[in-house]
Amino acid sequence: MRTSGGLNQHCLNVLVAQLGISVLFGVLVPATLAWSTEATLQQTTEAPPGPDVHVRITEQYARLVARDAYFWAWPMVNIYNRRLAFKKATEPGLIGGVLPFAPLNRMAMLSDYIEPKQRWGACPNQDVVYGAGIFALDLSPVIVQVPDFGKRFWVYQLTDTRTDDFAQLGAMYGSKPGFYMVVGPNWKGDVPKGIVRVFRASTDTAIIVPRIFQDDTSEDRQAIQAEIRNIDAYPLAEYDGKMKSHDWRSLPKFPSPAGSGKGETRWVRPENFFDELPAVLADAPPLPGEQERYARVLAVIAATRQDPEQKKAMIDEARKADEELIDPLLQFRNWGVQLPYNWSTVHNGARFGTDYFTRTAVARSNILVNAPNETAYFYQDLDASGARLNGSNAYTVTFENGRLPPTRGFWSMTLYDEHHFFAPNVLNRYSLGTKNKGLKYNVDGSLTIYVQADSPGADKEANWLPAPKDQDFSLFLRNYWPGDAAMQGQWSPPAVVRMP
Repeated sequence: MRTSGGLNQHCLNVLVAQLGISVLFGVLVPATLAWSTEATLQQTTEAPPGPDVHVRITEQYARLVARDAYFWAWPMVNIYNRRLAFKKATEPGLIGGVLPFAPLNRMAMLSDYIEPKQRWGACPNQDVVYGAGIFALDLSPVIVQVPDFGKRFWVYQLTDTRTDDFAQLGAMYGSKPGFYMVVGPNWKGDVPKGIVRVFRASTDTAIIVPRIFQDDTSEDRQAIQAEIRNIDAYPLAEYDGKMKSHDWRSLPKFPSPAGSGKGETRWVRPENFFDELPAVLADAPPLPGEQERYARVLAVIAATRQDPEQKKAMIDEARKADEELIDPLLQFRNWGVQLPYNWSTVHNGARFGTDYFTRTAVARSNILVNAPNETAYFYQDLDASGARLNGSNAYTVTFENGRLPPTRGFWSMTLYDEHHFFAPNVLNRYSLGTKNKGLKYNVDGSLTIYVQADSPGADKEANWLPAPKDQDFSLFLRNYWPGDAAMQGQWSPPAVVRMP
């Protein structure tokens, strides 16, 4: 998805001015400039504020900068292009009939677990009822409604263009029902009466993703409707202090965009990346210490605007980076904090800052994770022996008595196919955990989950997590509102044991 050339040129010009990218030309004429000795000394000793955009550069340097920028800016371009997609929405609805989709500064909610066929975001779950919206805070502040969820687990994720959270809103924070306001980094104005709290984003683009726990029962599917009907978001101009309500079961359905395949929708394309990047960087001002990083890539983009061959070289390098650097990060075994039995995790989810590697790894494999105190994530591609998980084998995962995930909320174990989406199966079951009231415990109080393609037997099917036959898959354990032992690293998941 390309932004207009005019917009990108404008964004580039603005950033060049903001970052102080220098255009150095002309000579000093002492006879006409009455500078003091001190000023002259300062002029000769201070470094220029940024690269000179008129300097001829080599192809090798352009490739170097392109490869680096493609990696660290990949998550931001990913998020910004989702904003451009949501901009096309005419009303809240379900894209492809399965995913919440709404105009900018609004949102939509599901009314049940997400459908298996969605492909807009890898590693979805069927533990919660999701909502989604994208805010253009440069256009308007946004009001977010929070109903009374009682004792039900809930959390609203509010993340910026970098996929860093900037708000604390959920059961674990003791957040009150009411109206909250989300504003951009440069907003100045009066806060209306009745607003519980204002959250300020560090970027002009923000994403909201409510997650509301639901038991896997028909009774709870019905009960949750009354609680989620008052979840909403809308521009500040529409705020009147009264809760707006929706029956989210009646949303219109929009056709899927072209190109939806087995893997996640491609939000970042090398051939468009450097045309899009100036607008993305204008949306997300540099963090402390990032000014030089921004200035360098913008200067190279500016230098190659009049050199088609240089730009082709940058795109070629981006394609290589996509294949060599980004794609391997889909595999959980290639990154993360290493734990016993080949599990891995992250400690800074949604708080990445300048940890570019982890931020990009998470964005490629399971974008929009919650902060660590909201949800702990554990990833697995391998069995206890180090062999790749595959549906040609049968496995068990046994939690010893008293060793279930320590949680204040709930936990689940989800199985994903090689593309990190649900694997179709006869039970239409994609995860097991707290939501499943029929789990059977062993006589010693332990809990065994059977992970395999074929039924483990009628007496064990309540604990069966179906795997795709003869295909690679991954396991993913979530601990929502983790307890102290999980937060302090005193607990990790048990081994995935291959059966003889």
